[in-house]
Amino acid sequence: MRDPYPGSVVQDRERGGAADTGEGDTGRIEPFSDGVFAIAITLLVLELHVPQRAAGVPLAAARAGQWPSYLAFLTSFATIGIMWINHHRMFLVIQRSDHTPLVLNGLLLLAITAVPFPTGLVAAYLPDRDARTAVMVYCGTFTAIAVFFNGLWRYASSGHRLLDPSIDRRAASAITRAYAFGPPLYFARFASRWCPSPQPLR
Repeated sequence: MRDPYPGSVVQDRERGGAADTGEGDTGRIEPFSDGVFAIAITLLVLELHVPQRAAGVPLAAARAGQWPSYLAFLTSFATIGIMWINHHRMFLVIQRSDHTPLVLNGLLLLAITAVPFPTGLVAAYLPDRDARTAVMVYCGTFTAIAVFFNGLWRYASSGHRLLDPSIDRRAASAITRAYAFGPPLYFARFASRWCPSPQPLR
């Protein structure tokens, strides 16, 4: 698939070219957002704990029993990492900003900072009977992130409102289509945990 992000725009933005200057640019949004992503992804490691000593229980067995924590950590780390990459690439083509993107980006970062909490829930309750509730909170959080992410992009790209003039409209539409899969995918996972499992016929 052809990369919808033009290389010239990427190079100009990373060199700190014209897109980073002028009133209403995104120069303060990106560093602040990067900091929030970095803090959120770092806090995930707090859910990993050294196994407590137990008589007759080998360390390897104790660590294996913590597999929900490892799974939740790796899943959240990978997901936040992917969203950070997409956020970075999105702001390579968003050239300007006004009040609305600031609010939408703030809502996105609000949801990002909450990720360590559902990660901890999944780590604690995945092997338990309350696993369904924990996974619902987890998927619901990422559904909100995907909705805010799409809202930010759709506002910026609507009518080429805030995009770099050199961005082709077909390329912008391709990005919109790529992002559109996120909310329904996460919502489907959320709904699958909300709906009760079918009971066998007796």
